[in-house]
Amino acid sequence: MDYSHYQTLRITRRGPEYGGIPSVLDVQMRADGPGGNGKLPTSGHEGHWELSEIWRDAARDPAVRAVVLRGDGMGFSGGGDLALVQDMAQDFEVRSRVWQEARDLVYNLINCDKPVVSAMHGPAVGAGLVAGLLADISIATRTARIVDGHTRLGVAAGDHAAIVWPLLCGMAKAKYHLLLCEPVSGEEAERIGLVSLAVDEADLLSKAYEVADRLAQGSATAIRWTKYALNNWLRQAGPTFDASLALEFMGFAGPDVREGVASLRERRPPSY
Repeated sequence: MDYSHYQTLRITRRGPEYGGIPSVLDVQMRADGPGGNGKLPTSGHEGHWELSEIWRDAARDPAVRAVVLRGDGMGFSGGGDLALVQDMAQDFEVRSRVWQEARDLVYNLINCDKPVVSAMHGPAVGAGLVAGLLADISIATRTARIVDGHTRLGVAAGDHAAIVWPLLCGMAKAKYHLLLCEPVSGEEAERIGLVSLAVDEADLLSKAYEVADRLAQGSATAIRWTKYALNNWLRQAGPTFDASLALEFMGFAGPDVREGVASLRERRPPSY
C-alpha cells in the first residue's frame, strides 16, 4: 500500500515485522501540512478528507496489524480550520461534501478491522478528537485538554459525540461537557471512562507504541473479530449519530455559526 499521496498525514511503518515488513502503521497528523498553522494539526479541506480516508487504506493494507494515531507540535489536534468552517457556512456544495466526509470518518473508523491506538497530548479538538475517542484504545496525557467545541461554534455536537460519549462516560457527564463545551483533562477523562489510559507526557508515545506492538503480536483474527463484535454497540447508535450529524450541518446554514466564527476570529465571547 502506497501512502505517499497523503499530504496532511505523516505515515510510516514501525513495530514487529511480519514477512520483513513492520506491522504497525504510525499515522501522525501534521501541524505543517496544507491548511495547518505550524503549531497544531488542523482540519482544512485536504486534512478533513484524508482523516476520513486513511482508515479504508489501513483496512485494505495486508501488512498492517495495528495503527497508532498521534498529533504534532503543541497538541493532538486543533479543530477545524476556520476557512473551511466559513466555506461550509456559505457554500452548499462544500457543506454537502464535508457532511459526507464527517459521516465517513466515523463509520470508516468503526468498520476498520485493524485495532487503532490514539496518543493524545495538548489540545484534542475537532476531527482529530473524533478519531482519538473512537480509537479502540485511547491514551491521553494527564494534562491533555479534550474539548468538543461545537456548541461554542453555534452548531449541534454531531460529528461523533452522540454515538460514543454517552457510552463511554454516561449521559449525565456527556451532556455536561457537550452542552457547556466544558474541557476535560486527560486525567479526568480517564476517571470518567472517556479514555482508556492517562499517562505522563514523557510516557505517551512509548506507551502507545507498547500497546500497538502488543496488539500487532496478538492473534489477528481474535482481536479483529472482538473489535467487530464490540463495535456493534456503536453501530446500534448509528441512527442517533446520523440525526446528530444532520442537525449539526443544518446549523452550518444558520445564523449562529456566523456569529461563532466571528467571535473566534475576534477572540471574544459569542453573542447568540
